[in-house]
Amino acid sequence: MKVHKAEATMENHITQISREDLEELREAFNRIDIDNSGYVSDFELQELFREASFSLPGYKVREIMETFIAGDTNKDEKITFDEFVSIYQELKSKEFSETFKKTITRRDGIRSFGGLSGNSSEGTQHSYSDEEKVAFVNWINKALAKDQDCQHLLPMNPDDESLFTSIHDGILLCKMINLSQPDTIDERVINTKKLTTFRMRENLVLALNSASAIGCTVVSIDAHDLMAGKPHLVLGLLWQVIKVGLFADIEISRNEDLIRLLKEGEHLDHLMSLSPEELLLRWVNYHLCNAGTDTISNFSEDIKDSRAYFYLLDQITNKGEDDFNMNVKIDMSGLNVFDLDQRAELMLQQAARLDCRQFVSPHDVTSGNSKLNMAFVANLFNMHPALQKAQMNGIETAHIEGESREEKTFRNWINSLGVSPHVNHLYWDLCDGLVILQLFEKVNVPVNWKKVNNPPYSVLGANMRKLENCNYAVELGRDVALFSLVGIGGENLNEGSSMHTLALLWQLMRRDTVLVLSDLGDGEKIGDQIILNWVNTTLSKNHKDIQISNFKDKLISTSLPVITLIDTIAPGTVKWDLVKKAEKGPRLNNEDKLNNAKYAISLARKIGARVYALPDDLVEVNPKMVMTLFACLMGHGLKKANR
Repeated sequence: MKVHKAEATMENHITQISREDLEELREAFNRIDIDNSGYVSDFELQELFREASFSLPGYKVREIMETFIAGDTNKDEKITFDEFVSIYQELKSKEFSETFKKTITRRDGIRSFGGLSGNSSEGTQHSYSDEEKVAFVNWINKALAKDQDCQHLLPMNPDDESLFTSIHDGILLCKMINLSQPDTIDERVINTKKLTTFRMRENLVLALNSASAIGCTVVSIDAHDLMAGKPHLVLGLLWQVIKVGLFADIEISRNEDLIRLLKEGEHLDHLMSLSPEELLLRWVNYHLCNAGTDTISNFSEDIKDSRAYFYLLDQITNKGEDDFNMNVKIDMSGLNVFDLDQRAELMLQQAARLDCRQFVSPHDVTSGNSKLNMAFVANLFNMHPALQKAQMNGIETAHIEGESREEKTFRNWINSLGVSPHVNHLYWDLCDGLVILQLFEKVNVPVNWKKVNNPPYSVLGANMRKLENCNYAVELGRDVALFSLVGIGGENLNEGSSMHTLALLWQLMRRDTVLVLSDLGDGEKIGDQIILNWVNTTLSKNHKDIQISNFKDKLISTSLPVITLIDTIAPGTVKWDLVKKAEKGPRLNNEDKLNNAKYAISLARKIGARVYALPDDLVEVNPKMVMTLFACLMGHGLKKANR
């Protein structure tokens, strides 16, 4: 058996690794090194961990990634094979090696394509999943089939590369965002005619900033990447957008029938803290228990034989008959078919009778593609939940409150920054301090991760370790970031106090918003008055007869100051015939104000401002979110002036 010289040398020095293991490691190294450069680059690691995040808890991904960073001994941001072997040894000592090997093995069944990267003129090879492409094409074809603005793009062919070329004008992406989160984009702002390169780029910028506003991570994607149809970036963004829509109603405050999934002796608070993925698993098992068959613990290994799906389909047609007027009797004979691919096909034929044959092929089922199977189940739940009205039996439901607008804005902002794990519930998911500490790092406040307690936590003392993280977060905010945290302690964050958590998050978000202004202003500390002065000076310099006195000015409720400022920064962007103005007669009514606000927010995103504020924030004149909107426009205006 041929062994590389480096491997032979290492075998002499590292006695713990056998020749066979070295061969396996070489093969693993080559799987990650997709451009065959002889080393693993930062991008290749990101791709690997992006995939790993679908099957590993966030803290494991983070710890493996930190081990890789530490293992880059000469700090050249390239992992050689020698460094790779040492890193594997370190992971082995942390009992992560098997998990890591499985993650790498999952890279089978992916396509490679060539493309120029920003770091290399020679080009870099990336990879993408053909199964995901087919699934997304079929989903989009069905979802947008009747949309007149997409007729020039649909239907796309799942067997070719048309998905990647159909993204280039931005229309399809904008429509998918509105499908997942209705009214995110004011469709009056989408360019649908005379699609020059500039107008297509505007659509893509609008789509990216809007995706960010609904919680998608787009920090490594720009309009040029999408116009070029880079498959791995297109699929990554589309999955995030689709997932937002699939998971939107898998939440107890939006669907109280989910209380049926409460187990005996379980507190409602615990059920409410579960992620959408965990609730979906609980929902499947609820029906499997009712069917008297074995439950499942994942959407990969446990569903490969289609058994769980047959019983699930049978249950939801029986239980859902009153709700959905279904006269469908599921044919269970497929369970007797020995060939698993044939069995999966028969199962999907039954799903098609419920109009739910989406996301998975028979092979996706039998290979245990967890991402696509989870999407399949989420769609099933949305179409046919089959949960009768929950009998409360004394369960206190008065405190089941939906997410406030402010909480939703903060959660979307946090997720758009790419924290791990994904935040589903603002207070429960932040109470161990880990996400808050990542946010400090995102806003350029250094975090000493050696001082941080990472899970898994032992049963005894678990909360104490989380509290220590929260105390450290407050210490960083007070002593390093110089936030005003009077009366806020680590215990408030740990207990999920909404008032204290929101107060800290606001200061983190404000710092993130004005960071770009500090960079443009030679590090000058940016206060509200500086932003206000810039707004008024910019308006007056361009002979606009509109001014605001502060960020609480009632005139802001009409959105006219925002729209006028956008017209000043990007002349020709505003279509004034779409803007409602208060003439000499009565003032604008609330409907007109809301229409103006929707138009203003989408225009701001279209010209390049990453805005998280919502239309209602303008109508109600929420001074905090109004300030962030003007700060984002100021950042865009200054950047444009400096070009």
